[in-house]
Amino acid sequence: MKIVIVNLGRIVSGDWRHPFVSGDAIAIEGDRISSVGTAPAAAVNGADVVIDAGGMTAIPGLIDSHVHVTFGDYTPRQRTVGYLESYLHGGTTTAISASEVHVPGRPRDVEGVKALAVAAQRCFSEWRPGGMRVIAGSVILEPGLKLADFQELAKKGVRLAKAGFGAVRSSYDYVPLVADAKAAGLLTTCHTGGSSIPGSGAITGDHLLKMHPHVSFHINGGPTAMPDADFERVILESKIALQVCTAGNLRTTLLCAKLALAHDAFDRFIIATDTPTGSGIMPLGMLYTIAHLASLTDMPPEQFICAASGSNARIYGLDSGFIAPGKAADIVLIDAPDGGTQPTALAAIKHGDIAAIGAVITAGIPRFVGRSRNTPATTRKAHVAASRVMQDFSAAAH
Repeated sequence: MKIVIVNLGRIVSGDWRHPFVSGDAIAIEGDRISSVGTAPAAAVNGADVVIDAGGMTAIPGLIDSHVHVTFGDYTPRQRTVGYLESYLHGGTTTAISASEVHVPGRPRDVEGVKALAVAAQRCFSEWRPGGMRVIAGSVILEPGLKLADFQELAKKGVRLAKAGFGAVRSSYDYVPLVADAKAAGLLTTCHTGGSSIPGSGAITGDHLLKMHPHVSFHINGGPTAMPDADFERVILESKIALQVCTAGNLRTTLLCAKLALAHDAFDRFIIATDTPTGSGIMPLGMLYTIAHLASLTDMPPEQFICAASGSNARIYGLDSGFIAPGKAADIVLIDAPDGGTQPTALAAIKHGDIAAIGAVITAGIPRFVGRSRNTPATTRKAHVAASRVMQDFSAAAH
């Protein structure tokens, strides 16, 4: 399918150092972005679908790097069906598993945790709930796992390993497990802060610096934050990615953002939700955290949109997260919410309002055009200006 989006007011790139792309159009061919900037008449006339953005802002699809998926679009933690599709209506086009720790009766033996990770990876490898891409299968680090186990998992397609929920005597016991997982080529992540669900333990800056995982999960607290002094230590003494989450401590979220920028570490600052957990289902969690950070700091909103898209993609090695030729065609159209006081999406976010969503495209397919079922209505109206396909791209009304 060939799609052209025209009449864009702004294009956010996904790269926080160069956050804007000039132009007012984006062309898509298949599941890839083919060009960004202008759309010649021939490209518009040859498109299968032409979307008129009506002056709205295009951003890369948001990447939530901390979602506790299980199997299917269901969370037993909150007994909710269809939450991933609902997150897509909040602008999240990719969810990355923070381990399938909420699977009822989850195994804790070596073969069991390996099987759980492989099964989850396989379940989501081809299936997109509501159009969302899910990177699933994060092996939970348990005592007894060896380098050979991690190498076996890597060969089977598992990319992630999670510390923080294993039956260890001390959090320092994760050090050799993280080292072996990294040696096998897995991306390692670690619960940070106070204990959350049964089976987790407190992990502080000292634990992180001994383990040195690739990503500190909810460094702002999940939901309880580690001591303030640990933030600067982790930023200055490591290269660990600094993930802040909606289901955490807002004060330390702001602290981490300011410290990351001050110490030239904002490349490592990424945004996620840490849901579904005891904090619940948060379809608009990414949008709320972006708005909180932009409105309560001196930093611009586009910087945090990039931290929620391109920065996540770079750290996790994904082909999405940027609006650029050759990248995955995951694009969200946002605008100022109807009835608000601000004229544009970015101004509204800076004001503290969440952006309204007018369209979501994933894998080069419009999932809806017109209005998200979860956000306020947009001020401007995106619509399908021309279509050669027999498909209604409007969102289901509630």
